[in-house]
Amino acid sequence: MNNAVIVDAVRTPFGKRGGSFRDTHPQDLAAKPLEALAKRNGFEPETVEDVIYGCVTPIDEQGLNIGRLAPMVAGWGDVVPGVQLNRMCGSGQQAVNFAATNIMAGQHDVLIAGGVEHMTRVPLGSDGADGVSGGGAVTDTYFEHFDELTHQGEGAERIAENYGFTREELDELAVDSQRRWGEAWEDGRYDDQVVPVETELEVESESRSDSENRTGSEATRETITVERDEHPRPETDLETLSKLPLSFREEGDGVHHPGNSSGIVDGASALLVTSEAAAEEHGWEPMARITQTEVVGVDPVTMLTGPIPATEGVLEKADMTIGDIDLFEVNEAFASVVAAWLEETGASWEDVNVNGGAIAHGHPLGATGAALLTKLVHELERTGQDTALSTMCIGFGQGIATIVERV
Repeated sequence: MNNAVIVDAVRTPFGKRGGSFRDTHPQDLAAKPLEALAKRNGFEPETVEDVIYGCVTPIDEQGLNIGRLAPMVAGWGDVVPGVQLNRMCGSGQQAVNFAATNIMAGQHDVLIAGGVEHMTRVPLGSDGADGVSGGGAVTDTYFEHFDELTHQGEGAERIAENYGFTREELDELAVDSQRRWGEAWEDGRYDDQVVPVETELEVESESRSDSENRTGSEATRETITVERDEHPRPETDLETLSKLPLSFREEGDGVHHPGNSSGIVDGASALLVTSEAAAEEHGWEPMARITQTEVVGVDPVTMLTGPIPATEGVLEKADMTIGDIDLFEVNEAFASVVAAWLEETGASWEDVNVNGGAIAHGHPLGATGAALLTKLVHELERTGQDTALSTMCIGFGQGIATIVERV
């Protein structure tokens, strides 16, 4: 079996909903990590055998197979094929796992895997028959097998109930995520992985009609460079979070609100994944080796407990224990998801999401899984630690996990 290695990993800054990327087409955003990987690693487009991109809402501007369109928009001509996949929130990580297993099987040598989600221009849930509620999105036959169709926010609330987590406990985790992101950003730990994006932003400027002496406004396009994540609030404290209204339940009956849930953002991420032989042939120095992957199904009602068995499964495959892992990324879709994972696995919070998580930088659905792996391989390289594990919860009850080792 061939070894699959990560040569490089990058992402765009994550723009807040309605922020600096609001006038950027998703295809243009998806192309940015590809352009950066080519520039940083000096390869010609024809070197890449396939682009595998995750996208959770593949309709409208994110339709038409954005995995194929992204390299075309990047200026790579027509020689690079591409495919998009949807494993909901695990899509970007699944793209990387598929790339790794293809290389392990000897089917490919040079692949790019990642994802994109423009949550401003293609809102969450807009691919369902009745939007986020899911009404009409599943057949009546579904209810012959499952009693309820819940949304992820309700799943997070049920996890908090089952484990007895208080709002203050989850807010403490959220504040720590924001603080960690702020410290990491100021320390330059994101410098090698977040690539600046030049784009155009439509702005309104005041105009005057001299003939009628009237003042109005007209839209103009301004070129800007986005260099920093826009969602984080590293100054967040417990007092601020305690005043936020709940998002999914009535006051007194829930614990989740915007401050301890993942941010809705726009972004893209991509990794250059190759065989060891291809890396040596091209003169690339790998950052990490992908050693094991896992995907599981869990109860679709509570929905978000998948990281727990996914972690257990991937460790069993690798013949490892939780103590063998130096660093973890557990997607902060909701604070209760991470808290439950910590309780069940016994991992230390000090080793998890050390540079902040999705509560701080946001969760651009199809891009997040690849972005979490990007964070891990750069942190392994920075610290000299050896092994890391990334895991995510997924809608309709799934979990995904990946183990990487520093080369």
